[in-house]
Amino acid sequence: MALFLETLTLSHFRSHKRAALEVDARPVAIFGPNGAGKTNLVEAVSLFSPGRGMRRASAEAMTRRPEALGWKITGTLSGPAGRHELSFLSEQGGARQVRVDDKPATQTRLGELARVLWLMPSMDRLWIEGAEGRRRFLDRMTLSFFPAHGDLSLAYEKAMRDRNRLLKDQVRDPGWYRALERQMAEAGAMIDANRRAALERLDAAQKGAETAFPSADLTLTHPETPLPDGSEALATALAESRARDLHAGRTLIGPHRADMEGVFAAKGVPAADCSTGEQKALLISLILANARALAADIGAAPILLLDEVAAHLDATRRAALYDEIIALGAQAWMTGTGPELFEELGERAQRLEVTETAGISEIRP
Repeated sequence: MALFLETLTLSHFRSHKRAALEVDARPVAIFGPNGAGKTNLVEAVSLFSPGRGMRRASAEAMTRRPEALGWKITGTLSGPAGRHELSFLSEQGGARQVRVDDKPATQTRLGELARVLWLMPSMDRLWIEGAEGRRRFLDRMTLSFFPAHGDLSLAYEKAMRDRNRLLKDQVRDPGWYRALERQMAEAGAMIDANRRAALERLDAAQKGAETAFPSADLTLTHPETPLPDGSEALATALAESRARDLHAGRTLIGPHRADMEGVFAAKGVPAADCSTGEQKALLISLILANARALAADIGAAPILLLDEVAAHLDATRRAALYDEIIALGAQAWMTGTGPELFEELGERAQRLEVTETAGISEIRP
């Protein structure tokens, strides 16, 4: 059974004062001029997955201006877990509230129902920028396989913030550190294990598929030394690192310093040294591999969000991408400036035109 949104309603979200859509399980091609609100529409869909969405924006930043009344998104999600009504609400910039079938829901519950993957233009520099972006990219893929990964990350980050506060205050009594380091070690060991398991799944999904996109060999690294294996070893390493961490005023060992290195497998060339086109192709390959692996896990491909992806591909590569999306059976929400970018899809997709009039976005089939 396919995983897809049947309906999507927006109220005072970004540029959309009001929008109500009914779609089917086919890919959704969204086109219109720059600034019309295409990406805002796709961002709304990204909120159906755990976390802060594809732009990592605050709830306040997503409210429509100048009204600033808050916003609401509702949708009907159909998939292997059944049919559910999901809603997301922020009142006057307050924290996002999540409800499933009109009952409050956790981020983990959301991840059990909806699996959403995305690729957006800002990610094109993934291989050549800092480790933080690659770590976030890896954690999004990991979260798609392990919905509880987000809660582990929050627990680790909270304990680390408390430990860093002690370090900055130059607290030297070991008693203040032990409980926090135990919490960090337990969550950190699971974070590391989940990431490594996700990389193994991606590797298998890339190698087991015939695709027009190049595969990437991925490695999880640490800037100084391999991360100690297991919670006991990590707790010991944190204790042994206290003197050095006190000098630095922050925690220098742990999964928060990991990096994901990629190599263009067929050429043996680091992704950072590849051409811009090759780097983009490697990113698309990873998204497709993630989708294939998830489809094998849950019996349905995840929802894909591909913002402006068609504009960066030639017609041959574009057609290959569309063919792979159709073969996956994924509801892919794709944006572009004109309908010609989606010609290769033919009748296999549904189309939405987004325009802006007097500051209000309009959406037409």
